[in-house]
This record gives sequence, structure tokens and C-alpha cells, in this order.
Amino acid sequence: MPAIEILGLEKTYSVGFWRKRRKRALYPLQLTVEDGEVFGFLGPNGAGKTTTLKLLMGLVFPTSGTARILGQEWTDPAVKAQIGFLPEQPYFYDYLTAHELLNYYGQLSGVPARQRSKRVEEVLHQVGLHDVKGLQLRKFSKGMLQRVGIAQAILHDPQVVFLDEPMSGLDPMGRREVRDLMEQLKHEGKTVFFSTHILSDAETLCDRVAIIHKGELRGVGVVEDLTSTVQGKVEVIWQGTEIPASVRALGADCHISGGDRVRAIVAENQQDAMIDALRREHQRLISITPVRTSLEAYFVEKLRHAESTAASTV
Repeated sequence: MPAIEILGLEKTYSVGFWRKRRKRALYPLQLTVEDGEVFGFLGPNGAGKTTTLKLLMGLVFPTSGTARILGQEWTDPAVKAQIGFLPEQPYFYDYLTAHELLNYYGQLSGVPARQRSKRVEEVLHQVGLHDVKGLQLRKFSKGMLQRVGIAQAILHDPQVVFLDEPMSGLDPMGRREVRDLMEQLKHEGKTVFFSTHILSDAETLCDRVAIIHKGELRGVGVVEDLTSTVQGKVEVIWQGTEIPASVRALGADCHISGGDRVRAIVAENQQDAMIDALRREHQRLISITPVRTSLEAYFVEKLRHAESTAASTV
């Protein structure tokens, strides 16, 4: 059974001074997320990612369409007990400690009083904040606040966790901490649905991704499938500090990295000639790897195709 089924959800707002102009924020969306997978919802700012999450959370009402979470209607109150949510810009009471805040959220989310204290301690350990549980939140870094946000989202042990731009504004260490937490949730069998525009994080974490642009779904697929296309080039790495003229003559794009290694990108049909040139120059070959499409390249291709299609219809 799919964890999330989005069945034609659509959202149109009334905008303008007299609220007479209609603006469609989300076109009818059809999307399925399988149980136990980490699913990335990718798109530039303003693409419709947050609108989709707000619809699924019941924070705004759809113009049309419906959805199912864990096999039930997404508006069913029983479903709310099985989902956790971290908004893009969470606000917490600055003068509460992490322990006090989670105890408060535990009451709101229905964690039984007898289990609440133990559960709060477990989650604080899980997100790496147990040592600072008595510190006021106003003294927390951005990364620590994001971990508090994830802690409140998983406090009641939900089956599905929704995270809206969880890595936004974080430094590399903060992003790594949040990624580790998301991987931990996956190992526990949770379904994680998160939106982001940071493609490297999505490529590292996700089983599948969907790309949305200007409210329309542009592509869905398994990350490995989307990045498996070979571009007709190979990357050749050898040990050395010089680039032989015979290698440059093959049209290779070369640069020295790490001080004692040279990386070169060359057309696949020049691979044998490249190896022969390196052998003649007595260079020590390290590796030859096909150059594959990155998630970033796939993402940009989909957006450019969308823009060109829109321009041709004007």
C-alpha cells in the first residue's frame, strides 16, 4: 500500500486588489509515494512545493482533488496522529528549553503522560540535543533549531514524516546532521517526504524524486535511473603533475587536482587513444570512469524544456 497518494490536488488563489484575478499555484497533481522510501520533491523557489505540503497537512484547502495517506482520506483526523510535519520556517518560543518545548508538543500530539517524559528523552538523544536540553532555544544555532523541529515532528512516532526545505539556510555541518537524521528515519521504516532545491542532498538521500516547476509536475523517477545515462564521455585519472601534448591533442578537458593527479574528460571514442598516449608518456593510470548525467543536469533539462514549451505556446 502506498504511503501517500495525491489524486489531482489543485490550488487556485484569488489575487489582486479586488480579488478577481485567479492565479493557479498548483495544477492537478498526480503522485504516489511508496511506503518506507525517502522521496524528494524538487523545484525552484515558488514552484509549488510548499503549497503541496500545506494541502497535505490541511493548512489550506484544495480547489479540487483529493489525497490518501496510509490508505485513508488525508482529512481523516485519525491520519493526523500518524504524520509529522516540519514547516519551512518553524517558529518556537525562544525562552523555552528544548525539553520544555518537546514536552509541550508531546501534549499537543497526544503522547500519553506516563510515556511522555521517556519519549522526550529518547528523541533528544536521537537528534543529538540531549546535552543541551536545558538551554533556551534563543541560544540555539540554525542547525540545532532544525533538529528541534525534526524532534517535534517525530515525537509521537509517526509513520510518515513531511519536511519542508529542511536544509535551507544551513551550513555544511548542519546539512550533514539533518541528512543523518533523515537516513535514520528511513532505517526505522518511516516514509520521508521532503521538499528541497538543494540537489546534492536529494541525490544523496532519495530513493525517488519528483520535479515541479510553476505548479506543474515535470518528471518523476528513481534517482539511479535518472542519473544512469552515459554522456558519451569518460573521465581518465592518472598520477602526475603535467599534461602531455599528445593528450591535449585529443581534445581532452584536463585539470590537475590534489597536487599529484590529473583528471581529463575525453570523448568515449578517444579512450583507447588516450590510454596509448599515457602509456607512451609512462604515466601511471589510476581510473577510467564513464561520465554519467547528474541529478542537477536532469533537473536543469526539465526546467529548460518547460520554459521552451511555455514560450512556444505564447
